[in-house]
Amino acid sequence: MNSESEMRRGVSGKMCLQMGIWWFSMFIFVGYVMVWIVKPTNMFYLHWFPDIEAKADSIYLGEQGTTILIFTFPILLIATLAGLYLHLEQKSSYDSTESKERLLGLASWKRPLLTKGPLGIVTITELSFAVMFVLLLIWSFCSYLHSMFANVAQDAAKERDHVWEVKLDYSALALGLVGNICLALLFFPVSRGSSILRFIGLTSEGSIKYHIWLGHTAMVLFTAHGLGYIIFWSKTHQTSEIFKWNKVGVSNVAGEVSLLAGLIMWAATLPSIRRKAFELFFYTHYLYIVFVVFYVLHLGFSSSCTVLPGFYLFMIDRYLRFLQSQQKIRLVSARVLPCEAVELNFSKNLGLCYAPTSTIFINVPSISKLQWHPFTITSCSDTDPDTLSVVIKSSGTWSNTLYQKLSSSSPLSHLDVSIEGPYGQDSTYYSRHELLVLISGGSGITPFISIIRSLVFKASTEGGKTPRVLLVCAFKKSIDLTMIDLILPVSTTSTTFDISRLQLQIEAYVTRDQQPDMEDQKLTQTSWFKSNPLDEPVSAVLGKNSWLYLSIIISSSFIVFLLLIGILTRYYIYPIDHNTDLIYPNISRSSLSMLFICISIAIVATSAFLWNKKQNTDLEQIKNIYSSNQSTSPGSGHYNDEKELGSLPLQSLVQTAKVHYGERPDIKKILSGCDGSSIGVLVSGPRKMRHEVASICTSCSTDDLHFESISFSW
Repeated sequence: MNSESEMRRGVSGKMCLQMGIWWFSMFIFVGYVMVWIVKPTNMFYLHWFPDIEAKADSIYLGEQGTTILIFTFPILLIATLAGLYLHLEQKSSYDSTESKERLLGLASWKRPLLTKGPLGIVTITELSFAVMFVLLLIWSFCSYLHSMFANVAQDAAKERDHVWEVKLDYSALALGLVGNICLALLFFPVSRGSSILRFIGLTSEGSIKYHIWLGHTAMVLFTAHGLGYIIFWSKTHQTSEIFKWNKVGVSNVAGEVSLLAGLIMWAATLPSIRRKAFELFFYTHYLYIVFVVFYVLHLGFSSSCTVLPGFYLFMIDRYLRFLQSQQKIRLVSARVLPCEAVELNFSKNLGLCYAPTSTIFINVPSISKLQWHPFTITSCSDTDPDTLSVVIKSSGTWSNTLYQKLSSSSPLSHLDVSIEGPYGQDSTYYSRHELLVLISGGSGITPFISIIRSLVFKASTEGGKTPRVLLVCAFKKSIDLTMIDLILPVSTTSTTFDISRLQLQIEAYVTRDQQPDMEDQKLTQTSWFKSNPLDEPVSAVLGKNSWLYLSIIISSSFIVFLLLIGILTRYYIYPIDHNTDLIYPNISRSSLSMLFICISIAIVATSAFLWNKKQNTDLEQIKNIYSSNQSTSPGSGHYNDEKELGSLPLQSLVQTAKVHYGERPDIKKILSGCDGSSIGVLVSGPRKMRHEVASICTSCSTDDLHFESISFSW
């Protein structure tokens, strides 16, 4: 009893500490937002900033020290605290995501509000924040113009220009300053392992649309900013300004190079290019490096610190992904389905846990050394403790090449594969519902495979109440029905996987075939691969305590950067310009600052990665397991894969499903026929299907339907 009470006190203490971190982080964030609201006003530029700069006057950091203190430090502190929060959450046994929803009353705010239009499916929360963000942009632009236009007549007389020309000059400047607000947020959604995203209950795959919105808005503002200045220079006969690279201050050429790189990326995001020429879209996005570098050279490092936090955290995430991607992963087997889909089964670290619907990025160097493609993990870390699986449907050049390699009559004995991830949520929010309705189209069934496997494990081992599951899946051809059998793992000998314990109903729809295609009844085949001593199991890039290590990397690398920049300023730059910013070349200062950021992140992140790898004793254990089992595996050939289904021996799941030929699912009728006090509706598939389900859930007057979209629109 004593130990049990101590355990309860420990859990209660962690919960209190977590809530303290959460509220303190929110307090810092509110203050950070207030700074952006006040920034366009004279109060900030004439009072706040000069006062802080005077108090923080330092021969070590100079003017950039004040900008770092106001705009960079708060966000990096929040990211560090978020990592600590998630580390404590990982050690706790309660679902904090659900607890936060109850505390803040956000459950009803997650309902879809807009289901049609260019923005796609938008919830009440998303629309509220979008409106507030647009109001911030409008407020900032108007405030900048109000301050700048106050003395426009005197400025026009001094410069001997027309008043409208000076107004054009100031308007172009204001557009660029407002564009910085978008740029400050642009890189947060694409940081896949971001502690901030997870902290507020988001994932990188679910936040990509925010990156798209911000990218479009930023490019509109920056393009207008550039065109405004070109028109101004042309009207005032200063076209030579286009080719100026000033030694100190703003560099026009650098800004033009940055804008050109942004325009090329922006053009490649057009749907007609992105969908038909994905590789062009993919490769042109690497121009973000040119865009950011020349943006810093354009403004100078001090001014660029206003947008530094998002890019700083993105660089940490990107470098950690680079370290992880250098490892070759042990590919155990591949199931080749008749519907031109393959299931890849990788060796996994025993300590690696991930939630259903998590994703990984896969690179196959023999196909393309640069291309990385995201796929949903179909395995469950509970039912498959040493295996991680993904399903890849042949639908493009890259996936079709992979399918041809694996389905060849002369099978491969080994295939080099690299992985980044897994990424996803920690919580299993779907298990709280009374009924789960899983609606999928085509390969959209893959995220639901991991959910069903997780629920089977929970029903078989934990003895807890699991929701009833209705799987509604639509396929084009009858041969695609074999995708349903992927719910069953390659090996079903484990006693923890008994699908008969789950109340599962499968309604399958074949839209293009009127009856089963008996002429093309191929068998699912499995290829087993030989092990390579250099291959490693899939593991988290920073191990079991990844969030704690990430917090240490963020804080330590930032401290190292401040030390390096302080030494440089004190003993090299300060003796030359004495913090006047009028003597030392802007390009040299900015280049050295960017170099020190890269050095700081590389040193600290590499040290953490190598330390974790040294401490990870499970790696050799996994390698030994697969080396010892190599002789007992079926070898690197093909064989018929017969599955066993709990109480349904030698029977496939397709035979237990109700198949409807030549028709599409009537989703409205299906949902109206569902009963339960809490019905979770998850949809994954084509854009049209997602929008249809969202519209139906929104139109219902009842609050019993809880909609969730799993989008693959990357």
